[in-house]
Amino acid sequence: MEACYRELGFTGSPFSITPDTDFFYPGGQHKAALAHMRYGMTAGGFALLTGEVGLGKTLLCRYLLRSPPARVRTAYVFNPAQSYEDLLSSIHHDLQGEWLAGMTPGQMQRAIYDGLIAMAEGGERAAVVIDEAHRLAPELLESLRLLSNLDTEKQKLLSLLLVGQPELDRTLALRAMRPLAQRIGVRYHLAPFSRPETARYLRHRILTARERDFDFEVSAPAAAVIHRESQGVPRRINQIADRAVLAAYAQRVAAVTRRHAKRAAREVRRGGGAL
Repeated sequence: MEACYRELGFTGSPFSITPDTDFFYPGGQHKAALAHMRYGMTAGGFALLTGEVGLGKTLLCRYLLRSPPARVRTAYVFNPAQSYEDLLSSIHHDLQGEWLAGMTPGQMQRAIYDGLIAMAEGGERAAVVIDEAHRLAPELLESLRLLSNLDTEKQKLLSLLLVGQPELDRTLALRAMRPLAQRIGVRYHLAPFSRPETARYLRHRILTARERDFDFEVSAPAAAVIHRESQGVPRRINQIADRAVLAAYAQRVAAVTRRHAKRAAREVRRGGGAL
């Protein structure tokens, strides 16, 4: 498969569905979402990013962690389905480089607080990014609210960024979650790409993956088909476009046509890639 892409002049698949930060699309909603979350990293308290499956939330998280604001130290929680003690230990490890063990939750919180104070004295801030946050139980969300209380009289020491599917909004709307919901100072909701954004996204991926100058392209009619069939969801766009590129390769042509795109969409549906 890799040989096919290289013959077309690519370093690899331009439409892989893995969250590779080199392919981050710096336009449209993703650029705006990144700006909101970067601000949330420095503002303290809670920030919220929501969006349906396949819109690129994990890729955005990883890009944000690769290029955080200056003097912000980060922790990344990608498996929130764990105990509060494990969560605290993971956060402390990412921020301070060591695990917490043999402590009560209160002692762990104290250790994290002491580390945050030391960071603040050195001119640093801390931000915790929690991916798949819709999987957090309400009890764990409430514990995170208590963790956000680790402030001094003059400044907030910790920013917590919750990233998840729209179910997270519904959890936060519960009456019991009102104290936490009121602390969310930054909110952004990702939506699918518009038709022009889909075309720009396709072009961006092709330009990023190519290793030499060549004229391979996704035609405008093909881009329109891909947008319609994918409904503007990046993961679905990638699934259809990847098969369409291989169809173009099979015919030894340097463009994805409308016919290639329609055939690719049918194959994705047959293969279980629901559209």
